[in-house]
Amino acid sequence: MSAQLQRKAVGDGVHPGQGPPGSSETPQEVVDQLIRRSLEAKTHAYCPYSKFRVGAALLTHDDKVFSGCNVENACYNLGVCAERNAIAKAVSEGYRSFRAIAIASDLNDQFISPCGGCRQFMREFGPSWEVYLTKPDGSHVKMDVSRLLPVSFGPEDLSMTNSFNMQHNEN
Repeated sequence: MSAQLQRKAVGDGVHPGQGPPGSSETPQEVVDQLIRRSLEAKTHAYCPYSKFRVGAALLTHDDKVFSGCNVENACYNLGVCAERNAIAKAVSEGYRSFRAIAIASDLNDQFISPCGGCRQFMREFGPSWEVYLTKPDGSHVKMDVSRLLPVSFGPEDLSMTNSFNMQHNEN
């Protein structure tokens, strides 16, 4: 596959009427910088067990970038993925709305894709922001959160009224 085709967008990444006023597709030079930042973040990964380095760079609507890397732990389930690390850093500094995230790894033959937990974590902050899945050479595909996690459950679902009544069985 040519580099041009590898860079071809997959999905539109932006849904009209969703997102902050004035939001639009992220310019290519900003995407390229975001991908570079995710590749840099990958170099800080702490992964002595899996040896699988992952970096992420998260872009806010005011163009601030938060990076994160995966951090493993001898108690495996206590590790933190790069995507969740970057989002948690941003949230801890008051950000709740995101424009894009780029994810990088050492996979050469396929684009890195976030795990299910990270997909749900990203969905918490909206279904329509851009997600760039990359390879080490900087090639990428663009998706949005809703394409990564279709028919998702989000904060708005918690406000729905219960559509049925539970019946109590007495024996």
